[in-house]
Amino acid sequence: MKQDYLMNGDSIKLMETLPDESVDMIFADPPYFMQLHKELVRPDATAVTAVTDEWDKFQDAASYDTFTKEWLKQAFRVLKKTGALWVIGTYHNIFRVGYHLQNTGFWILNDIIWRKTNPMPNFKGTRFTNAHETLIWCTKEPRTKYTFNYESMKAFNDDLQMRSDWLIPVCHGPERLKGTNGKTLHSTQKPEELLWRIILACTKPNDIILDPFIGSGTTAAVAKKLGRHYIGFDKEPTYIKYAEKRLQAVDKIKKEFICPITKELPPKIAFGDLVAANIIAVGTFLYDSKGNNKASVCADGSLKQGKTQLSIHQLAAKIKKSPTCNGWTFWHFKQGKHLLPIDILRENAMINTQQNKKENKK
Repeated sequence: MKQDYLMNGDSIKLMETLPDESVDMIFADPPYFMQLHKELVRPDATAVTAVTDEWDKFQDAASYDTFTKEWLKQAFRVLKKTGALWVIGTYHNIFRVGYHLQNTGFWILNDIIWRKTNPMPNFKGTRFTNAHETLIWCTKEPRTKYTFNYESMKAFNDDLQMRSDWLIPVCHGPERLKGTNGKTLHSTQKPEELLWRIILACTKPNDIILDPFIGSGTTAAVAKKLGRHYIGFDKEPTYIKYAEKRLQAVDKIKKEFICPITKELPPKIAFGDLVAANIIAVGTFLYDSKGNNKASVCADGSLKQGKTQLSIHQLAAKIKKSPTCNGWTFWHFKQGKHLLPIDILRENAMINTQQNKKENKK
């Protein structure tokens, strides 16, 4: 399939030309449907650069809903089963989009709040300053192996879990594209930092990213930098012209610097494996953390307490009167005067298994 290109034309019709399940991620920044009826003016009488473009105008809410359903239908079709859709909007449209998105069959994983560090103030003082936009992250199915580079996002965020509220300034300074008249080219140009996070979080090098409303080309520019492929559509020829020029100036980051962190998972070890290996002997008493409950280890890895014989997890859940319980952390063994969680025995067994694998490779 053709990739790394931008095309001018009707986004929905252009999406129809793409094969089924052909893209790994879609980032969509559709029209906001702001329906501004008059010019916004600052207290000093200067005009505010607002979204008054023709591409944001629709006859009514019904026509916007039809447009939304049509592009979402195509997005669902071209997205791989393991892929993800990201869509961004303001209070003007994001709730309509979210409604139709779920009706199309998408499964929402998160909503992200992009909190702007430098939002446009509310000049009239009649409302709260609108300082954020909402992103919806979703997949085609509830249970699918979508890409989420958790460890990379944690490293990005100083070894803390990445939260769903992102503090990022709006696009400004040299990054903001200007037209031949010296004025802002695109009224809703997104900052590269926003797409940087999304692409790093949800794609791998060489994945294909589609932006059906490419605008000033931010998605394509960041995708190219990070070694991903891109496809971009837009009905405005001026945007495509400037976006292509922007892409020509983008340099790819070296391959060795763009791969997400891969965390090797330790081999799975069942409690019965520890018993069979005599790491914990049959008949050994196990206790809860306070020593109030005890049970004996059976040959098949189950635990026996009186006439009850269950797995380490089931017996722990029964004692706690809970639907589930992690037996690895509930049960403890005696070492001298101390009670230690049996999870320590599993960890030691895992370390020994990995060391044996390394020695065998030698």
